[in-house]
Amino acid sequence: MALDPDTAFTVFTADIGAWWKRGTYYWNDSERGQELRFEPEVGGRLIEVHDLESGEGFEIGRVLVWERGRRLVFTWRQGDWGAAETTDVEVRFEPVGSGTRVTVEHGGWDRVGSATPDLAEGYGQGWAELLSFYVEHLGAR
Repeated sequence: MALDPDTAFTVFTADIGAWWKRGTYYWNDSERGQELRFEPEVGGRLIEVHDLESGEGFEIGRVLVWERGRRLVFTWRQGDWGAAETTDVEVRFEPVGSGTRVTVEHGGWDRVGSATPDLAEGYGQGWAELLSFYVEHLGAR
């Protein structure tokens, strides 16, 4: 399915609660986690929502860059990391032919005391699977 960068960005951010599958390894609290949500602005939160009505839950990170259709950067942390231990995730949306290339780079591992090369590699594999969920969701739209 060929999508323009604006649409690819919108689906990635606004529909993250639909394509980030529940019941997978990618939750801080798989029992309580209902969906993920971005607050769509610089300084907005990426939240693992535990209460759909209030929107509250575990704050995974904060949006650092929100360039619709081009680039999204946000901080990332796991529930078992220290509050000050965060990494950075950059997602780029680049036009390619009649579609969009979506690239995810996850860095800043030096700021996480428990980080090992295996952890960063595991996240790389995790993002590959998560992007397959994203692509699957695009095909179902």
